[in-house]
Amino acid sequence: MLADLQRMLVIGGVLALLGAAVLWGKGHPVAALLVAIVVLFGYAGALGLEFALAAWVNRREAAATTTLGAWWRAWWREVRVAPQVFAWRQPFRWQALPDSEAPLKGAAVVLVHGFVCNRGFWLPWLRALRERGTAYATVNLEPVFGSIDAYVPQVEAAIRRAERLGDEKPVLVCHSMGGLAARAWLAADPRNAERVQWLITIGSPHRGTWIGRFSRVANGRQMRVDCDWLCQLAVREREQRGDSPYAQFVCWYADTDNIVFPASTATLPGADNRLVPGAAHVDLAFHPKVMGESLAMLASAGSSPSERTDP
Repeated sequence: MLADLQRMLVIGGVLALLGAAVLWGKGHPVAALLVAIVVLFGYAGALGLEFALAAWVNRREAAATTTLGAWWRAWWREVRVAPQVFAWRQPFRWQALPDSEAPLKGAAVVLVHGFVCNRGFWLPWLRALRERGTAYATVNLEPVFGSIDAYVPQVEAAIRRAERLGDEKPVLVCHSMGGLAARAWLAADPRNAERVQWLITIGSPHRGTWIGRFSRVANGRQMRVDCDWLCQLAVREREQRGDSPYAQFVCWYADTDNIVFPASTATLPGADNRLVPGAAHVDLAFHPKVMGESLAMLASAGSSPSERTDP
């Protein structure tokens, strides 16, 4: 289970810091500082490399006007939010807020996380949904490095739970790879599109991501730009839903996303594509605009997302 692995990594980091304290006490301050810097800030360097690559690749975008300052600010926000997700919520708090059990009025929400994540990723959303009195169902997509197609039964099970929890069709909220899992679920049965109101994706690599070329795991390879899996998925979508297969989609994307880039790869033709300038990949999921407008879309059935919120 992913939570177990991430707990081990956090515990390993704590043990390394204790080792650094021992080194300091034995008169090896330089070695102690090096260990502490690697443990506490090594991830910030890795993020910096991601942002540098994203900035380099995004310069080819037709509307690439992002400033260096915007990239720096996005990096800093990601440096702060990433440990909250990967070193706290997912390893230790993923069971803190269980899925809804009692039916509630309105549409229930199905939350689908992304690559190397679990339901703990969504804790701020789960709190917000509880405060609104909105029912929700979540998934823990496993195997962690398996094919995205293998996640379809898990998404289906969550949607069935959501159908029982609300008196309207469910709304899907998906981060990163979760958006592809939702699309794979839609394509698995032509009738699935009629079972949900909207699919809200946040930083999802709908047309792949440049950084996917370095992945050697199954789901990572499926996120390479214009790979066979994505192209075949798009063909099935057009066969099932005609020339406008993405009318139900709201796609949030950022011009400083450090994982899904070029930025336009997180959009879909004919979808309600909404740009959030200056947000990073994980940071985007918890951006006030993204959360606020997405939650507002749950207000009532029968209207489009653009009628409920101002893009």
